[in-house]
Amino acid sequence: MKDVEKRFNALEQRNKRVELDKEWETSWIRKLIILVLTYIVVLLFFLVAQLPKPFLNSLVPTAGFFLSTLTLPFFKKIWIKARK
Repeated sequence: MKDVEKRFNALEQRNKRVELDKEWETSWIRKLIILVLTYIVVLLFFLVAQLPKPFLNSLVPTAGFFLSTLTLPFFKKIWIKARK
């Protein structure tokens, strides 16, 4: 009986981890962190490459990323329906 309890507890812990991972993947804080990091990386590249208006032009790829994150759930639903 103890073996069954151990397995059950292990499954519960695994399910909790999976649920938290799913929640993190769709969280706004994750998207915000990625947006800020994307902006910083692109900005640094633009500064090193001495491109014009690096602070403003770094917003373009960052905005593109943000828009792509908004459309992914829509396409995910379509993909799931097609796989059923």
